[in-house]
Amino acid sequence: MAEVTNNTNSEEVVSRNFIEMEIDKDLAEGVYDHVMTRFPPEPNGYLHIGHAKSILLNYGLAKQYGGKFNLRFDDTNPTKEKNEFVESIKADVEWLGADFEDRLFYASNYFDKMYENAVKLIKKGKAYVSDLTAEEMREYRGTLTEPGKEDPARNRSVEENLQLFEDMKNGKFEDGEKTLRAKIDMNSSNINMRDPVIYRVAHMTHHNTGDKWCIYPMYDFAHPIEDAEEGITHSICTLEFEDHRPLYNWVVEECEYPHPPRQIEFAKLYLTNVVTGKRYIKKLVEDGVVDGWDDPRLVSIAALRRRGFTPESIQKFVELCGVSKANSSVDYAMLEYCIREDLKSKRPRAMGILNPVKLVIDNYPEGESEVLEADNNLENPELGKRNLTFSKELYIEADDFMEEPPKKYFRLFPGNEVRLMHAYFVTCTGCEKDENGNVTVVHCTYDPATKGGNAPDGRKVKGTIHWVDAQTAITAEVRLYENLVDEEKGVYNEDGSMNLNPNSLTVLKNCKLEASLKDAKAYESFQFVRNGFFCVDSKDSQPGKPVFNRIVSLKSSFTLPAKQ
Repeated sequence: MAEVTNNTNSEEVVSRNFIEMEIDKDLAEGVYDHVMTRFPPEPNGYLHIGHAKSILLNYGLAKQYGGKFNLRFDDTNPTKEKNEFVESIKADVEWLGADFEDRLFYASNYFDKMYENAVKLIKKGKAYVSDLTAEEMREYRGTLTEPGKEDPARNRSVEENLQLFEDMKNGKFEDGEKTLRAKIDMNSSNINMRDPVIYRVAHMTHHNTGDKWCIYPMYDFAHPIEDAEEGITHSICTLEFEDHRPLYNWVVEECEYPHPPRQIEFAKLYLTNVVTGKRYIKKLVEDGVVDGWDDPRLVSIAALRRRGFTPESIQKFVELCGVSKANSSVDYAMLEYCIREDLKSKRPRAMGILNPVKLVIDNYPEGESEVLEADNNLENPELGKRNLTFSKELYIEADDFMEEPPKKYFRLFPGNEVRLMHAYFVTCTGCEKDENGNVTVVHCTYDPATKGGNAPDGRKVKGTIHWVDAQTAITAEVRLYENLVDEEKGVYNEDGSMNLNPNSLTVLKNCKLEASLKDAKAYESFQFVRNGFFCVDSKDSQPGKPVFNRIVSLKSSFTLPAKQ
């Protein structure tokens, strides 16, 4: 994660973020002799772009220090967790390039150990069984300005607490009837330390342990134990857990782990004008506003992959965002910049007409056709060349012709000559219209001497347009995307509902694409000349009938800020 820069003496200077400096200090002082990190998602939804930052940060640190990286599912809440989410998370982490090899773990694998630790705390007088309801618990907890009140059961005997906790485990109580609380300090200025609940009764079938348990640990109790059991050295998490750190430390100390992990917090990644909250995305899915957690208008990792983003573009984006202690927002345009930069020299060009109108070359020989050659990518000669068929009838973009053009319009209009990309000079002679005045056919003549796009007499044209051969073109569906929410009004209304953008998805059914795209496979991407970068949709494409998602347009106003 470190960044290498050059100083005035041309010596390499390594700029390190604050987490790296803390790890360096721990290693130098002998606190740890190795580095082990983890990414611990709860399998209650799909991962989004913010999770990508955490994945790549934790994996990158482990790799940088020659350590190990764990993927661990924090599956302590069976009410919201599904195997569907487990599998999607594994696929996302692998796709991003974070290799967890045989280091896949589940919090539920430690349920026995967590129970033992809870019993240990009871025996030490550090935990007790409470009879308070959830509402009473909130009342007793106090506020930010008022201390909490002691639970009436706080001074139960060790023996009674042990028996009640065992009865909880054995299913003798209903959901919510009893909880196990840590015995810490009801007067603490940190509300998280006011005797937090560490176990609750929940008669639920767990995706991993089935019906073995009817009590489940709370996250703040389970998480530090999972880290300690796996030998995690640095528990890297986001800033909302900063106030939970004293409880994290209390748990590993009171449970007497000899080499406790250290929690370090960093700022979350916030993107402007996108929806990342799981409950909001869930509602969008349930209401049919989007076609699933992987709808290309979302910024879940699965959605970004389906839309055509690459792991390298996400890695670059995370790198540009950096690691900070202060929360801030990043413009979505920076993510688009990263995918443009990644694709522009990697992917082949192709010609696609999104809003077609027919172009007829009146003086081209009837019934004949020819094969022309085109570079796949001028920036990358290694991508080679491809063949294009050319004949009397072509398709061009409807807005590449105007009967009465404004000034500085250099495309087709009566009497004007333009270059057909990779082909010939053509001169517009007129057009045909339907009964509503819509242009249906544009007519032109071509100059056979200009094959390849250059005139032997040296004359120049100001306009170059793309085209596809009508004889061999395939008809395809193309989807264009805008932000899912209204940028001008903000993401959410005052009542919590979302400002949905009615133009977030435009479906074009009659696009004409060059024949080479007919057999394009899912996730394959191309630069459609003048129209942007497009990817074959992985969900709705069929053999021989690809559906294309526009990943991003070709141009943006975003530029990288200059380095200081």
